[in-house]
Amino acid sequence: MQTFETTLTVIQKDLDELNHVNNIRYVEWVQDIAKAHWLKNASPKITKEYYWVMLSHYIEYKSSALLNDVIKLKTYVINSEGVTTTRIVEIYNDAEKLLAKSETNWCLISSETKRPARITPEIIDLFS
Repeated sequence: MQTFETTLTVIQKDLDELNHVNNIRYVEWVQDIAKAHWLKNASPKITKEYYWVMLSHYIEYKSSALLNDVIKLKTYVINSEGVTTTRIVEIYNDAEKLLAKSETNWCLISSETKRPARITPEIIDLFS
């Protein structure tokens, strides 16, 4: 399974009133890294023909992230079947401590019809 990673630094606008990263920010990071992984691997032709929509989202919070923490986001696809795929996102601090883990289900959509599209072997290979 092919993984994609990126890092970021926690900034003031990421924080909530408790001075740790707001839960909504983690959800945004999950969506952002999924999109970045797709855009990195898929050709312009494929990204013009298809896009993904999130169907369901589960996230388990393990520990807090704080201002100026360097965060590593790691994602990979664990299953693709029919029109859906399951993606994992792991979020670590710079000490490699797992802060949160997400499992999301996505549906591939045809840009032309705006309806679900069967995931092709070519698209599966992008993440294998």
